[in-house]
Amino acid sequence: MRWNGFLLTTACLLVVSGRKSRGPPADWNDASTNGGPAGPSHVIVTPAPGNAGHVTAVNASARYVVVSYSAGIALPVAAQRLSVYRKGLKVAEIKITGPSRDTHTVGDIVAGECQLGDEVRRE
Repeated sequence: MRWNGFLLTTACLLVVSGRKSRGPPADWNDASTNGGPAGPSHVIVTPAPGNAGHVTAVNASARYVVVSYSAGIALPVAAQRLSVYRKGLKVAEIKITGPSRDTHTVGDIVAGECQLGDEVRRE
């Protein structure tokens, strides 16, 4: 039984070690492999807004939301109006009423409708 496992392992190692390394594909455009500068990249990077918050709680009947921000971002002040976006489209407007604690603040829904995960930005 041990010999069967040994022979099977040895055969697998021989097959794997017998294969030739293929290397990178012909269209690989990397400065480390070609020795030249890398070609143009087709990747588009869009920076995320640094002052955006996200709706973490909604009370539709009382028309208020709880907005959370990342650590280090200044919370909006009381009476400040903010826009609420969903998938890039403006869906609501809120007015910050407080209270504020740590990275969370509360605002009243002035117009529109909010859902969990909506993005909140200063205008």
